[in-house]
Amino acid sequence: MQGIIMKKENLELFESEWMILQKVWDMEPCAAPTVQEALQSQKGWAYTTVKTMMDRMVKKGLLKAEKIRNLYLYRSIITRHCACKNEIARTLKRAFDGTFTPMMQFLIENDQLSDEEYHQLEHLIKQRKFRKTGSKQK
Repeated sequence: MQGIIMKKENLELFESEWMILQKVWDMEPCAAPTVQEALQSQKGWAYTTVKTMMDRMVKKGLLKAEKIRNLYLYRSIITRHCACKNEIARTLKRAFDGTFTPMMQFLIENDQLSDEEYHQLEHLIKQRKFRKTGSKQK
């Protein structure tokens, strides 16, 4: 089963694709019945539903399938990092005109971050500032 690879920058993942990808990332290589069993308690999807979605994800360039005898084993083509990066970029573009600062302002002003997350962000910003100023001094 060959997938048509789509540009990774143009990804638009549906909620069902996210759920399947998360299971594949955790268990790859894996067969559709394994993914269906893992999602059974959350979604109650039938095997045929999961298999159809995974085959579509192959065509979309998200998964690759390898046939071994009468079983297809699926692996992800896109990494978690790439999928998250694309999803954040899409959200930034749609909701915040492609700029990061208004999104952070929204999160901060609407108490969407825990104290621990605030501390982590402060630490990341300090690290980034240090790297930028440190590289200019060289």
